[in-house]
Amino acid sequence: MVSPQLQVAVDVGCRRHRVAVGNVAGAVLEEFDIEHNAAGLAEFFARIERLRAERGWPVAVAMEGYNGWARPLDRQVLLRGWRLYNVNNLKLARYKEIFPAPSKSDAVDTRRMLELFRLHGQLHVARNVLQEVAPVPLENDQLKRFTRRRRQLVGEKGRVLNRLQSDLQAVCPGLLSITGEADNLWFLNLLACRDNIRKVAGLRQATLLSLQGVGQKYAAVIQSWQRQACFSAETPWVGPMIVADARRVLELKGQIHALDHAIAGLVQRSEMAGHIDTIPGFGPTCSGELAGEIGTLERFRGEAGLAVYLGMATLDNRSGDSNGAKPPRQVNTRAKAAVMVAAARHLEQVPASRAYYEKKRTEGKTHNQAIRALGRKLVRVIWSMLKRGRDYEL
Repeated sequence: MVSPQLQVAVDVGCRRHRVAVGNVAGAVLEEFDIEHNAAGLAEFFARIERLRAERGWPVAVAMEGYNGWARPLDRQVLLRGWRLYNVNNLKLARYKEIFPAPSKSDAVDTRRMLELFRLHGQLHVARNVLQEVAPVPLENDQLKRFTRRRRQLVGEKGRVLNRLQSDLQAVCPGLLSITGEADNLWFLNLLACRDNIRKVAGLRQATLLSLQGVGQKYAAVIQSWQRQACFSAETPWVGPMIVADARRVLELKGQIHALDHAIAGLVQRSEMAGHIDTIPGFGPTCSGELAGEIGTLERFRGEAGLAVYLGMATLDNRSGDSNGAKPPRQVNTRAKAAVMVAAARHLEQVPASRAYYEKKRTEGKTHNQAIRALGRKLVRVIWSMLKRGRDYEL
């Protein structure tokens, strides 16, 4: 006997959402549209609460785009204590290929989601199309937003630096050659200290020493360049771009530093991030990013599922006498990047991990393959640590 339940399907759009409400018997109780604004969200909860009060049933909500366009609707659903399911788009597409609908519309899609509520525990092709969203500790939720923001800013800084270096090479290649890397604080402060890039060639020693990061050593390097400084004909219009990009990089570096400070504080308050941070080589940034992207272990049936999610495991790809493997499609690329960076630093600090890495290299693995193999072992360690609530021990 299936327990009664109020089943809600939401087809998420950027401005308007389609909602269908049904029961476990497959009957559609109500259908309506809501706007993605305060009034629309209030209407959604008012209607569902009315139906819930009339029948006294628990509520389960399925929606596409969890953590995407659905915000903040998905958060408010969890705060009310209702069960929330994320619709796996890849599995949903496969389901629609096998059982195609006569037409495609938001109303049809929401009714298909209601079908999945009934079938996801019975029909093999419908399994795991609806994935329940487990509540996540607030600290991990904050870490997810902060670390994603940090990754975006780091990516932007890299793009601006590449543009800056390209413009410098075209306008004043000799200036770029005095530094090994344009990301140096003293070099950026030098470029940003005047609105006109030509005036940098006339700065006196006292002015140079007043710039942050410029000491006697770098002042002498700059003065050596000043004696032979030359600029191209493009300087009048490209020079302001260089100055603007240098100031933007300095601004981004400040924002990234502030995020690093906030992330470090959250890592100390997050139980999951705190345990991961004890692994040599991981550090607050990688630990915070992993805790934010994992959220809670309740999402995974076992450590193998976590390894696939983190991109540290492959899937079997066998046919006849051929035994192969293929990369999974559902990988959290941010978490994978964090594990790869942390594992590379980890092997530099733990001799046993270094020995395992070298063993994989002698077997013919590339550097990245050997790092992933080490990452797979570390995922087992992380799973055990978090399940037992223990720190890392050599």
